[in-house]
Amino acid sequence: MRALLSHVPGGPDTLRLEEVADPKAGPGELLVRVRAAAINYPDVLIIEDRYQLKPPRPFAPGGEIAGEVEAVGEGVEGWSIGDRVIAVTGFGGLAEKVVIPARSAFRLPEERSFEEGAALLLTYATSIHALLDRGKLQAGQTLLVLGT
Repeated sequence: MRALLSHVPGGPDTLRLEEVADPKAGPGELLVRVRAAAINYPDVLIIEDRYQLKPPRPFAPGGEIAGEVEAVGEGVEGWSIGDRVIAVTGFGGLAEKVVIPARSAFRLPEERSFEEGAALLLTYATSIHALLDRGKLQAGQTLLVLGT
């Protein structure tokens, strides 16, 4: 499989697309074929070694994914091959496949695209937190968005 790997600290220009071995689902895990991955500010920080999470190199950034279950690890219940899933991975999402703990997976409804699912848990939740919890945005107020 292919993965976009960080071998040294630095910006996006330091990432390299490489062939790596397919991961395997272990006990309590799901193997997910990644169909979409969100890129968030923590992804920039993590490849620059400026984030609290510092995975061993080489690693693929990409902390938020959507995809399809390709294998179900021992002891996992409620998931089947082909199920649509979303998850916050922390890192590893910029790869064709990723292994995640089954307990951290959420179902992606059929009416939602993989792209929408990949941006839901971290990206959307951060926006809601900023607007409602921190910004105290109220019904009837106007919000100006200068960039996305």
